[in-house]
Amino acid sequence: MVGKNQIFVPAIKNNLKVLNNSVLSIFPFIEICVWSTSLFNEFSKHQSNVVFTMVEVEKTVEESVFLYLKEHNKNVFLNPKKELLSIYIVEINNPIIVKSLVSESPLQKVNTISTITIEKALVDLYCDEGLFFFFQGKERSVIFKEAFKKYTINKNKLFRYASRRGKREDIEQYIQIIGI
Repeated sequence: MVGKNQIFVPAIKNNLKVLNNSVLSIFPFIEICVWSTSLFNEFSKHQSNVVFTMVEVEKTVEESVFLYLKEHNKNVFLNPKKELLSIYIVEINNPIIVKSLVSESPLQKVNTISTITIEKALVDLYCDEGLFFFFQGKERSVIFKEAFKKYTINKNKLFRYASRRGKREDIEQYIQIIGI
C-alpha cells in the first residue's frame, strides 16, 4: 500500500444510478461497473470537458446491453475506436460507452452501485490509450502521480489487474520511469 491513508471513492451521480438500475432491471444477474471519466479531472492538470459514462459488463452480454441502452438513448457506443471517438463522440454531451468488463476487475460498491477502484482506473487509463486519448502523454503521468499522492493505492491489486490486462511489466516500468 502506498499513498495517503485515504480510500478513493468516485462520485456516483444520479445518471449513473439510473443507468445501473435500468441495466440491472433487464439483466439482473450480470456483473456491471458504471463510472464517469470525469473522475480523472480530480488528478489532472488540465480539466477535460470530454466526459464519457462508462458501462462495463461481461463480454457475453455487452452487445445485448448496448442494444438495450441504444433503445433508450441515441448516444450509446459499443467499443468505439479512437478515430470515431476523436472525430464524433467527443462532440456529444456525455456519451455512454459500453465495453467488456475484464474478469476479476477490482471493483467497489458505492451506495449499492458497482463502480471502479483507483487501481482499475489507473490501469485502464494506461491500457486503453485510444479510449482515453485526451489523457495521454504528460497528462497521464500527472494523473498517476496525483492519484498516488492523494489516495491509498494497493499495488498488489494494481499489478494483479495489470496482469489480467497483459500489461503488468509495462505498468511497473512506467511507474518507475515517472518516479512513483
